[in-house]
Amino acid sequence: MTASASSSRRQRLTLAADRPLIYAIGDVHGCHAALLALEARIREDAAGHPGAQPLIVYLGDYVDRGPASSAVIEHLAAERHGDGIERIALCGNHDDTFLKFIADPPRHQRWLDFGGDATLRSYGLEPSGYLDRPGGLEALGSDLRARMPARHIAFLQGLPIAARCGDRLFVHAGILPGVPLRQQEDHDMMWIREPFLSDGPGLPVTVIHGHTAGPEPVFRPGRICIDTTCYATGRLTALKVTPDGETLL
Repeated sequence: MTASASSSRRQRLTLAADRPLIYAIGDVHGCHAALLALEARIREDAAGHPGAQPLIVYLGDYVDRGPASSAVIEHLAAERHGDGIERIALCGNHDDTFLKFIADPPRHQRWLDFGGDATLRSYGLEPSGYLDRPGGLEALGSDLRARMPARHIAFLQGLPIAARCGDRLFVHAGILPGVPLRQQEDHDMMWIREPFLSDGPGLPVTVIHGHTAGPEPVFRPGRICIDTTCYATGRLTALKVTPDGETLL
């Protein structure tokens, strides 16, 4: 089993502009129990909209920091969930960096510095047992690839970078202000903070994003951030999006 660290551009999705019911979920970061609880609330809410085909858009960062990254990926990679809800999982910077680490740990060791150790432990690996010996990173990568189900790697490889629905754009981090969407770089869409946080998109879209963590959701002109630092606060946030507007679930 191998993991590709290709820098080729990830897929950008275009959804029907008249989708009646979308739920966006912020950064999960290994918080599997919180994710399942939030999905249960979404199912309950969606039941009040008979005839509307609900869609969940996950905004990326499924791994690192929290305790159960492997379980989160297993859940999201499942082909069927048995609830009739469509799902789209977008790529976050942590997910992309994890995939690069799997393929080449020595070149991407920095992943360990922003929560990757918790992801390794979720796969039954203790990084401290590898890092203090010669060739330890290579051995860690080999053991990780042996332990990871192929469907987990395929899930990370296949994550699209963004989804557009009419005048709303779902993306992990944001966009470079004023740059046409077709010219946006994957790196910015996974990593950007400024000038996006201050200036907004600079385009006629509302960007629904995560990445910039805080204790509460943030509503600003042209953008809504729903990363509420679940691994530290225990709060995983969903935004309900309908033709009438956006509301917190």
